[in-house]
Amino acid sequence: MSKPSCERGSVERRDVVIVGGGPAGLAAARHLADLGVTSVTVFEREQEAGGIPRHCGHTGFGWESHRRIWTGPGYAAALRRDVEGLDVRTGHTVLKIENGVLRVQNSDGVGEVGAKQILLATGTRETPRSARFVRGSRPKGVMNTGALQAHVYLQSHRPFERPLIVGTELVSFSAILTCRHLGIRPVAMIEENGRIAAPRPGDLVARLIFGVPVWTCSRLLAIEGREQVEAVEILRDGRQMRIACDGVVLTGQFVPEASLLATSPKVLLAGNVHGAVKTSGRCWREGWFAAQKIAGSLK
Repeated sequence: MSKPSCERGSVERRDVVIVGGGPAGLAAARHLADLGVTSVTVFEREQEAGGIPRHCGHTGFGWESHRRIWTGPGYAAALRRDVEGLDVRTGHTVLKIENGVLRVQNSDGVGEVGAKQILLATGTRETPRSARFVRGSRPKGVMNTGALQAHVYLQSHRPFERPLIVGTELVSFSAILTCRHLGIRPVAMIEENGRIAAPRPGDLVARLIFGVPVWTCSRLLAIEGREQVEAVEILRDGRQMRIACDGVVLTGQFVPEASLLATSPKVLLAGNVHGAVKTSGRCWREGWFAAQKIAGSLK
């Protein structure tokens, strides 16, 4: 799929450029082609398109868009099949958008591509430790859900045995499923608020089926350890506690990957780059509707 974005010193011209090769971006590309818009390019910074589902080994993907049920990698593969023959360029990072021109970097260097319409479908990312104000040392074993999924599903690597999961959003419970895939047994899941963020009975399922206790009114204060995480300090119901564990999974608190909006606010958005966090199927539908809007404007 990957090829040079443009020649040095020249500006390639396209009718539509889509930034992001996840469910929203690939759905938009496919539907634009179906609507007769052929001058379309998708830029994806990873070496393989498909977005976050590539790392999610559990089932539950595909019903909203394809009326099929797949695992995450299966769904990502279906999305890639949908755009076979279209101009999807992996390994391309968009550095800046200004006045309808995208500055794009790949292994061959940096070039420019001009577009009549630009769709930003760059998704979202979890809040890292640095933004959560967690004190303590910086040993191995502290990661977000995406990194955990990459370890487990892409590398078949077990980064820890007994981690603490921080957060109770839907992605937090996905982290439990990811752990279970390699026999990792979380010591607990904690939530700052008085109730879990995901719909109930997620906490009961975690405790009764997977053996992971869910503690509300609990906040991570500090991480201990030299080479590997050894323990954490938490504040639970107003009482400070030390919990032995060998890893910490920081889940949720999603932040849109919208840095490109700072240089070019006049672009269309689809998927998790804006609004509340949505399922992959809903992102796919947003991409589909964005394609209709773009096709109409080009006419």
